Amino acid sequence: MKPTLLSDLLALTNAALPPVEKLFQSARTAVAAMVSEEGRVSGQLIEQNQTAAHGLSWLATYHQSLVQMQKWAERLQADGKFGEVEQLIHQIAFGEYLSQIHGGIQMNQGEVVRLQDLGLGLDDLNTLMEPAVVTLTQTGNTQAARSRLVELMQEQSANLTTGATGLDEELEMIREQFRRFAVERVEPHAHDWHLKDELIPMEIIDELAEMGVFGLTIPEEFGGFGLSKASMVVVSEELSRGYIGVGSLATRSEIAAELIICGGTDEQKANWLPKIASAEILPTAVFTEPNTGSDLGSLRTRAIKDANGDYQITGNKTWITHAARTHVMTLLARTNPDSADHRGLSMFLAEKTPGTEQDPFPTEGMTGGEIEVLGYRGMKEYELAFDGFQVKGENLLGGEEGKGFKQLMETFESARIQTAARAIGVAQSALDIATQYAQDRKQFGKSLIEFPRVSGKLAMMAVEIMIARQLTYFSAWEKDNGHRCDLEAGMAKLLGARVAWAAADNGLQIHGGNGFALEYKISRVLCDARILNIFEGAAEIQAQVIARRLLA
Repeated sequence: MKPTLLSDLLALTNAALPPVEKLFQSARTAVAAMVSEEGRVSGQLIEQNQTAAHGLSWLATYHQSLVQMQKWAERLQADGKFGEVEQLIHQIAFGEYLSQIHGGIQMNQGEVVRLQDLGLGLDDLNTLMEPAVVTLTQTGNTQAARSRLVELMQEQSANLTTGATGLDEELEMIREQFRRFAVERVEPHAHDWHLKDELIPMEIIDELAEMGVFGLTIPEEFGGFGLSKASMVVVSEELSRGYIGVGSLATRSEIAAELIICGGTDEQKANWLPKIASAEILPTAVFTEPNTGSDLGSLRTRAIKDANGDYQITGNKTWITHAARTHVMTLLARTNPDSADHRGLSMFLAEKTPGTEQDPFPTEGMTGGEIEVLGYRGMKEYELAFDGFQVKGENLLGGEEGKGFKQLMETFESARIQTAARAIGVAQSALDIATQYAQDRKQFGKSLIEFPRVSGKLAMMAVEIMIARQLTYFSAWEKDNGHRCDLEAGMAKLLGARVAWAAADNGLQIHGGNGFALEYKISRVLCDARILNIFEGAAEIQAQVIARRLLA
């Protein structure tokens, strides 16, 4: 499809949105009927109809993605930045996602959800027979469009991203600063850190602290920069593009700061936030337990109050990132032994002594062991055991028991937005590496990038990265404007994680047998990408949460 006028494409894509909206509303009504009992949504029926419920989440995510892509395109047009690259990305995005909505949305490699799974029939399918939708599905994502996009990508290879992001000048300056840092200080060493399974050097952490990474969104009155969540997204994206471990260093600081800002006492804010902002202390998040996974309401770790008003912690935790050399744990434990759900949980700011390689957990009352992992290695993962571990009474977050689960829920929006940003960075890294390899590698007398199925993979990486990027920016903007955005953040994380895995997988495929060799960077990116569909809410849990919000 090659519109003769710029307005043709935008008018066409804009006309495709109402049919998708109508289809989504029909699907929501149909799925609600499946999972409701006596007029109320039933958790048991949602479980019995998981494919339909989760499929609704994916349909909603695709609908919101197309809405945000349209807004992105219109902003660029208004600014005179909607060039050929952006037009191609836009038309391919609409062509592909409309086709998937019609024929089946790829939830992952082995699961496709189709409209009939959502209780929709032929009459509903006819909703998509509008001329704009038909034109875009037939002519939007073509081999010619993909090949042309990759041709232009090669001409603009020095750019930070493929296509204008639509961000303001300040955010683009931040992006450029952290891209430069990642290129100079991270990328040359990341693969070595991964292969040797080494902790990211403290000098990198110190440099990031000087750049303000750990206090980016902490209010200025507490020693931070007081910047937006959108700035956090850009920083996380570019650092993760260098290495996901570096892009994730500030995640625990972000979670700890958000917990304290939302739920801490004035004294706790004044004491902890400046130290977190300056990286004088490094926090770690201690929530998950061996037998609970995502079911946080079933946590068993106990916090018993003693005669002095302090707490003794006993229990086991697992998948604790960067646990050894941190100074404080945001630790979730059960303070009400008679409770059996989330209402008996409390959050603690549990102080500990940073460990060494020889003695990783020197603090009395806690021990730990490393969990060896495929990727996401720069901070290491640990299992922890607590036996009479002492926490000061003054370090009960908010000074009130039983608020821990609610306090944690208040951080999920930011955490999922940040995870979506990390996913974009990993996907962009896969695209960078695969594009370079496809240009350099010669087969049958020409570069791999000249073969349509290779260039097609690269084009779809670039397109889906932009889709996930715009969905993530939207969720950050919603957060910055004080709007509830758990739905948008969940969608961004859900899509971003799938996009990152697809990009890494296709990037390795372009490398052929070399991609399976540890010496090639794409092998690391594949391992790193795989975690994104699991942590901060597995894809299935994320889809479940989105579905419950949509059906509430």
